[in-house]
Amino acid sequence: MSQIIIENPVINSPYEEPRRHFRFGDEGITNEIVNGRRVSSYFIPIARPKKEGKQLSFNTEWTKERARENKFINQVRDRVAIWRQGGYAGVTSTTRRLIEYWQRDGCEFPFFFCQREALESAIYITEIAHKYGDNWIQNQLKED
Repeated sequence: MSQIIIENPVINSPYEEPRRHFRFGDEGITNEIVNGRRVSSYFIPIARPKKEGKQLSFNTEWTKERARENKFINQVRDRVAIWRQGGYAGVTSTTRRLIEYWQRDGCEFPFFFCQREALESAIYITEIAHKYGDNWIQNQLKED
């Protein structure tokens, strides 16, 4: 596997939903930029055989064949994005004021998008999901 060097890996604003990402090919990350947010996925590590007296180590080659999509996370992201684009419909007045406060103009320390999305996801799961028939989210969380 050849080593890829990406001179400038920051291609998105930390305050906005990612719009581009580096393509992941059969041999790992590439320096090719593609439009759209990368889907959430994880990699299956493969343990090397244990040698006597040594600790077990993992082969860290991040290749496409070892990638598995986080379907649950991607489905929740999609539902939260639709809800966000709809203006946070259905939240309590207290939650709405909190969201507006977090997103106000001139905020000295604005949230990064990932922080905002985490908060939105928590709100969606606790206050909104059941209103839109998304009980599957809480059911899945209870199973795990």
